[in-house]
Amino acid sequence: MIKSKLLIPTRRKFLAGTAAAVAAPAILSSTRAYAQNKTLKIGFVSPKTGPLAGFAEADDYILEGIRQNFAGGIENNGSTWGVEIITRDSQSNPNRAAEVAADLILGEEVDLIMAAATPDTTNPVADQAEINEVPCITTDAPWQPYFFGRNGNPAEGFQSTYHFFWGLEDVIGVFLDIWGQSGVAKNVGGLFPNDADGNAWGDPDLGLPTPLAANGYNLVDTGRYQPMSDDFSNQIAAFKEANCEIVTGVMIPPDFGTFWAQAAQQGFAPKVVTVGKALLFPSVIESYGDRADGLTSEVWWSPNHPFNSSLTGASAKDLADGYTAATDRPWTQPIGFKHALFEVAADVIKRAEDLDDYEAITAAIAATNMDTIVGKVDWSSGPVKNVSKTPLVGGQWQKEGDTFDLKIVSNSAHPDIPLTGDLKLI
Repeated sequence: MIKSKLLIPTRRKFLAGTAAAVAAPAILSSTRAYAQNKTLKIGFVSPKTGPLAGFAEADDYILEGIRQNFAGGIENNGSTWGVEIITRDSQSNPNRAAEVAADLILGEEVDLIMAAATPDTTNPVADQAEINEVPCITTDAPWQPYFFGRNGNPAEGFQSTYHFFWGLEDVIGVFLDIWGQSGVAKNVGGLFPNDADGNAWGDPDLGLPTPLAANGYNLVDTGRYQPMSDDFSNQIAAFKEANCEIVTGVMIPPDFGTFWAQAAQQGFAPKVVTVGKALLFPSVIESYGDRADGLTSEVWWSPNHPFNSSLTGASAKDLADGYTAATDRPWTQPIGFKHALFEVAADVIKRAEDLDDYEAITAAIAATNMDTIVGKVDWSSGPVKNVSKTPLVGGQWQKEGDTFDLKIVSNSAHPDIPLTGDLKLI
């Protein structure tokens, strides 16, 4: 499991050590004297470059809109606070994510840090926030790799770090619903990398093996492969031998592209391919050409989700259409969750009893109960401390003319999110 944590002093200890000669009494308090300018700093980390860059494709558009929304400041306890957003690129590398998070905390002295896009980004950022006692909000990673990947204890939780997204139980339910509709044989080839996601999804207790077996599926798991692998021949041979008509797993886009090309070359033609992470983005789907038609995946957010922004009142469709109009690109799922991060941040800033106090900001995060453009965020509802779940449905890429459209074909757990198409076999 990939995990990184820099061994650095906590922010409070760091500030105490550098200021002891002139401000000893203030060191014992969590109140910051420099907040008199009424500006609150938010640090934001995402993978702008590298193999996870698809998750950050819409960052610039979302941040431009958020900065415009925050331009007049945010009211808190009768005062107006300016908000400065400082961004950093994790380069799709967990070590880099930890480094830039440490710089935001100790160098930029941010008051709140946020991160998105797979455990390779969320976990190292949250780890840095936790050891430095800085409030942190993250999203875009299933909650089990986030929580248990950071050695979380359900009885205790974390002190400063909070996360909202769906869980493996949700994606398993969606995948089973899709496969049940397909009517194909219940032999499933599993592709799980040696990273935080792959280890969680393939875990016999937390991941797919046990619930798939309970529903009569035979999972063929050949073991963890190394990310950015260039040869999936062993997996393909095992899947062919077991007559796997379904392929599943959680892969970065380059790895799925390599597997899918080699499957064609080696005569392996499953009828259903339902893979997490790799099949989320239109730009990636288009790169696969006609062989992308019929691929299935989880859908966290879409223009058809019946939610609105608490900041602007815009519907999910409004936000997606705005992105397309501004960039001439199709909508992508992270758009909603990036916007929702800042919805939560704004709500926390408004409600915090004392924005000069880290603990007060953290307490406001914990007390969040609000409707966002991705659904309700409420950290009192579990399933474990520091985690709030959001809805998940299933989708299929279907080619219409020269373009692909992501149809929602599975909504059994969330019928309020409408179906937009019928499942078809590859």
